[in-house]
Amino acid sequence: IFYQVYPQSFYDSNGDGIGDIPGLIEKLDYIQWLGCNAVWMNPCFDSPFNDAGYDVRDFYKVAPRYGTNADLKRLFKEAHKRDMRVLLDLVPAHTSADHPWFVQSCRPDKNKYTHWYLWTDSAWSWQKEGFSLIRGASDRNGCYLPSFFASQPALNLGFARPDPKQPWQLPVDHPDVKAVRREIKSILRFWLDAGADGFRADMASSVVKNDPGWKETSRFWREVRDLLDKHYTEAALLSEWSTPSAAIAAGFHADFMIHINDTAYDALFRQEIWRNHWTRRNAPSFFDKQGKGDITAFLKPFLNYQAKIRRKGHICVPSGNHDISRLAYGRSSRELELAFAFLMTLPALPLVYYGDEIGMKYLRHLHSKEGGYERTGSRTPMQWTGGKNAGFSTAPKNKLYLPVDSAPGAPNVEKQSRKNDSLLNRVRQLIQLRRSAPALGRDGKLTLLCAERGKYPLVYLRRAGRQRYLVVLNPSGQDQTATVILTAKEKPKKLIGRGRIDFLPHGRRTNLIAGPSGYGIFQISDGD
Repeated sequence: IFYQVYPQSFYDSNGDGIGDIPGLIEKLDYIQWLGCNAVWMNPCFDSPFNDAGYDVRDFYKVAPRYGTNADLKRLFKEAHKRDMRVLLDLVPAHTSADHPWFVQSCRPDKNKYTHWYLWTDSAWSWQKEGFSLIRGASDRNGCYLPSFFASQPALNLGFARPDPKQPWQLPVDHPDVKAVRREIKSILRFWLDAGADGFRADMASSVVKNDPGWKETSRFWREVRDLLDKHYTEAALLSEWSTPSAAIAAGFHADFMIHINDTAYDALFRQEIWRNHWTRRNAPSFFDKQGKGDITAFLKPFLNYQAKIRRKGHICVPSGNHDISRLAYGRSSRELELAFAFLMTLPALPLVYYGDEIGMKYLRHLHSKEGGYERTGSRTPMQWTGGKNAGFSTAPKNKLYLPVDSAPGAPNVEKQSRKNDSLLNRVRQLIQLRRSAPALGRDGKLTLLCAERGKYPLVYLRRAGRQRYLVVLNPSGQDQTATVILTAKEKPKKLIGRGRIDFLPHGRRTNLIAGPSGYGIFQISDGD
């Protein structure tokens, strides 16, 4: 069960207003108490921070604001003492424009790094189909291709289908392309040798250009997986691909099923957020009290992916991440609890984005910070206490990385840890239940009992061996009914839940009524 840490916003140990690695070490016991046993940390390498660290200036050095390489090694050791694992964020598609490699690549004279980035052969190049171009950035006669922002020049991992009319498009077997690939593998080895347990690969599907079907992209990642299988057999490789069938075939152990390349994840939690805030979708999500969502928009592709990757890899479904609005945006604590009940009973690897477990809010109208733009409101400091700066930092308020939520009653760990039925403790109980019951884990069998388009509640059975668990979820704001195959002799014992779930046995079937925003996880046993 993963816990994602945005390091600059998690915990500040030295009072400079920015979270750091020693601060994360101090909070490992909290993450362990919550029940998560793996940490994914957003980029922590040296950077000018034009994109919050996704513009790396030195892949072999921890950014001074976070600490030192020795601090990162100590994090690995402290996590391992607690039987926890730490995954770093690998950014293979680009670097910072300040990276020494790119500085050399910008020179007009040919050198080792001339072809390490994607440059056209003329400064007067017009827009190339499918690519953005940055002109006039240096004295080199060419335009470079950025991977995302202008400050993130794309590394040259080759073109699967180079255009013969564009000689600057190098094939994947070009010596300079192969040199870049070797360097990425060297970065992996450097940190795995230092004690890291694996990587989440940023923009994993985009490393090779003009690659329909991701054939050459997959070939590259297969080389990386072969390296791990040969020398680092316990290391894990997760992808930001959001197409699990392709990512697992490419050699990843797991893929995040999120908002890119697919609309399935949005159908769960965020379609109404896109509509109201970023005007991207125009439909309610399933976990919305309107009760007008469509669970099949998620389950159909999810189950299709599961069938394709069976016994080969896993899907990771997160509560959120640094690129999208908070799960709590527009939802009550009770609604959040219900969403977590789903995440912790799904046959996938769950991930908790820091602060989602206490219901941290998405803070709208913040000025962009380090390339955050609309994402900035999901990256605010973790709220540990009700004291100064929510316990995040001892720095003056105006020195904080981002403002803390100053709203009255803003959630915090200290307050919720003391309340048995708080969101935090309920999430912790759900995690404990999942970890204690193989049937609720990633390999337990899933049987859908009520999962129809436009209908509520969602009801399913999880089982492994003789273990059977019934999960009933009604995100809507009204009573909802369903009929399931469950005899009077099969006794549902409620383990955790909220609201009313009534069972009315009727022969070989049972009618159930789920109250508004109600859920329940029941252990099924054969009665006398």
